[in-house]
Amino acid sequence: MERAGDTVESVISGNLDFRLQHKVQEDLYASENKQKNVSGRQSTVREKAKLWEFPSEHDMASSHTSCAGRQNPRQQHKFEEVSLRSGGRQNSSSGGQQNEGQQHKFQEVPQQSESEHQQDSSSYGSNPYTALVDCLRATWLTGKTRSMPYRRTQLEALACFLEEKRCEILHAVNADMRRSAFEGEIAEVSLVMNEVNNALNCLHDWMADECVNKNLATLFESAIIRKDPYGVVLIVSPFNFPFHLTLIPLVGAIAAGNCVIVKPSEQSSCSEKLLAEVLPTYLDPDTFAVVTGGHEQTARLLENKFDYIFFTGSTNVGKVVMSAAAKHLTPLTLELGGQNPCYVDCCCNFQNAANRIVWTKFVNAGQSCLAPNYVICTADTQDRLIPCLRHAIRCFYGCNPQESPDFARMINDKHFQRVRALLDCGRVAIGGETDECDRYIAPTVLADVKEWEPVMQQEIFGPILPIFTVAGLEEAIQYINCRDRPLLAYAYSCNRQILHRVLDCTSSGCFSGNDGLMHMTLVSLPFGGLGCSGLGKYHGRFSFDTFTHQRGCMIRSMAFETVNSVRYPPYTESKLRILKFGTDVRRWNPCTLL
Repeated sequence: MERAGDTVESVISGNLDFRLQHKVQEDLYASENKQKNVSGRQSTVREKAKLWEFPSEHDMASSHTSCAGRQNPRQQHKFEEVSLRSGGRQNSSSGGQQNEGQQHKFQEVPQQSESEHQQDSSSYGSNPYTALVDCLRATWLTGKTRSMPYRRTQLEALACFLEEKRCEILHAVNADMRRSAFEGEIAEVSLVMNEVNNALNCLHDWMADECVNKNLATLFESAIIRKDPYGVVLIVSPFNFPFHLTLIPLVGAIAAGNCVIVKPSEQSSCSEKLLAEVLPTYLDPDTFAVVTGGHEQTARLLENKFDYIFFTGSTNVGKVVMSAAAKHLTPLTLELGGQNPCYVDCCCNFQNAANRIVWTKFVNAGQSCLAPNYVICTADTQDRLIPCLRHAIRCFYGCNPQESPDFARMINDKHFQRVRALLDCGRVAIGGETDECDRYIAPTVLADVKEWEPVMQQEIFGPILPIFTVAGLEEAIQYINCRDRPLLAYAYSCNRQILHRVLDCTSSGCFSGNDGLMHMTLVSLPFGGLGCSGLGKYHGRFSFDTFTHQRGCMIRSMAFETVNSVRYPPYTESKLRILKFGTDVRRWNPCTLL
């Protein structure tokens, strides 16, 4: 069987011609023997994979030194040696084997005849990713990923990736969206590391068999819930938080003992490149792979049968993924988005509320599924809130936010054009400036927005905050409930009864009162949508449970057959009474009507 590590490079862009497979294997093993004689290769692998120096070479050196002291040298050697075998991720030591475009080594194999091509194509089918999925599934069937030491080793390797490549990660998200190092550190590194550390701390308890209550008939038998991995899982992530939304599900998938294929978004190209070229050198290529490409490659990938799919993205694409999963009856989690409401009560500390709303909304230039999509309040509250929002924006980003190093940019021209068109809605109360060449849209607040306007009919996913006015709390609740259930609902008030009123009377994936985003720092809280905003949940233990099949198991003794005889024919009334007595569930506190 071909190793998954040898297949990853060929399918990573969906361009593998399977008629070349046998020739490729011979070339790979020949080059493998040749590479073993190259001295000093271990340190070269990860240095060759380095994409940027950020912020300085001294910082990078200290980061690598600190992590190397915690990594198992034997495991480090193992995965670096494996990465050498895959070949295409690092430059050749001779320097003359790759051209300026770094063509893939599979392109160097001579073409086969048409008859040979047809014969090999029929054995592998027309899908370019089938061989990769089959290799990972074959590895999973060997039980390699099931042991706790193996899972811990992979999680430790992921932690090393975050520590050693921290600067490259921050530089990648800055190159993709001009995101500040502060936001990148918190969202893309720190929160992911929290998930890794939590998984390592709790893995033993998560994996342990769970004993359950038994009835009289099974009192002396073994009844447990076994935590089984699903098998080969697919994680598809979006562009806005490319590492956070890729690696946190990956933590759960690895902790649960699965083989994983990751498909990052092609829109955040620098982050995609780092994930595709560097992350596989840390993890076991027999059980992990990264596939890159656009919509066409993703569609072909989804044609394969996976044991679980985890998708994060838009609602429209989520429907496509769910339809593809339905063809194979594949269970899945959908982390989508929605029009998150933010109710601001008249009894409120307006400046504090404005500070928290502005920060929550304009992190990553509003390109976040957690951002409030609109503020809903009374007209009087709107008049009091707008000056506070203006003050908060000026304090955070200065008089000209375009010059602020802390304000991000739209991911591409298409999204810039879409969001800019929404500026025609309502009345621009704050901001409204744009620069197409810079993909810059200023932090903007729209006042007096109407329900039928486009900005209120879609998830904005940009730095525009409309304010929709209502008569009072009850009308606000009614308006929220008449729309699709959002991923998050926000409420701001000094009166906790108002907060609980919004919490009790609305439905959403999550709820946050008097703050935003901070609930994401708790690995103890589940995160997920409801209805059009998603399906399923993750973070912390919930990530492990998402990628785990809870297998009900009972093991009985071969003895006591006399006791078992009450369930066998011929049936009698006495046998029925005895069997019901031993299996019935009785209420603890029966209600008695007087």
